[in-house]
Amino acid sequence: MNRKTRGTQNLRGKIRVVHHTDTGRVRDHNEDAAAADLDIGLVALADGMGGYNAGEVAAELAIKTIMNLVRQGLERENRGEIDPESGLLRQSIILRNAIARANKIIWQTAQSQPQCKGMGTTLVACLFYDDRVSLAHVGDSRAYRQRGDRLEQLTLDHSLLQELVDRGFYSAEEAQRSTNRNYVTRALGVESTVEVEIQEESVQPGDIYVLCSDGLTDMVEDEDIHLTISTFSANLQTVAEQLTELANENGGRDNITVTLAEITGSFAEKQGLVGRLKGLIR
Repeated sequence: MNRKTRGTQNLRGKIRVVHHTDTGRVRDHNEDAAAADLDIGLVALADGMGGYNAGEVAAELAIKTIMNLVRQGLERENRGEIDPESGLLRQSIILRNAIARANKIIWQTAQSQPQCKGMGTTLVACLFYDDRVSLAHVGDSRAYRQRGDRLEQLTLDHSLLQELVDRGFYSAEEAQRSTNRNYVTRALGVESTVEVEIQEESVQPGDIYVLCSDGLTDMVEDEDIHLTISTFSANLQTVAEQLTELANENGGRDNITVTLAEITGSFAEKQGLVGRLKGLIR
């Protein structure tokens, strides 16, 4: 039974989500993780690192912790309020705090468990609510949005290569062809604290959000991602499978995980009496 609470907005029927993951053609096990909870509108993907099975542990810890803490936070907080210090909506604060807590748990586990020493994970997450999305990321797992006939990269990698692009040492085109893309400058679990990048966007019916690990973007250029989505958009599962197949055909040097979230209808929240009165006063 779905239980409606003051801070949650059930988005089943408004967002369609598919996941597809593959070990790739070089690695011997999969350290990516992804999950969605449309009862609260949360979609997340993590790409673990650290050798042996430690990367897998970090990714799973991140996903489970964030899913649980965001749900708890939404059940406690009033939605739609703006945090006066940051200017962000409460949903964004809840998501950011959940990721920061996940970082602490992964870091503490890595310190206390010898087999997990050095583990970490990148992360990208979308929290949908009221025809908006709070988008958070750490590292080089990415989010894209296909709106109409345009694909837009919404996140910028926290990587050495991206910093060099920002400083003008490489063009975006040169960076796309570079073979040295994988040195991340920010990840969960590497230090006791982490800076989580948050942005807020409006959403529209028909938007397709793409969350992916670098196993896709290192192997498949943005133009081919765009073409694949445009060609197979009637079937999201086919899109995810085709993107994974492309990555493998181009070398499959890393685990490949693709999550697609399509906005199938508006989920604007109905205004209560106070909200309607405010609208009349303006």
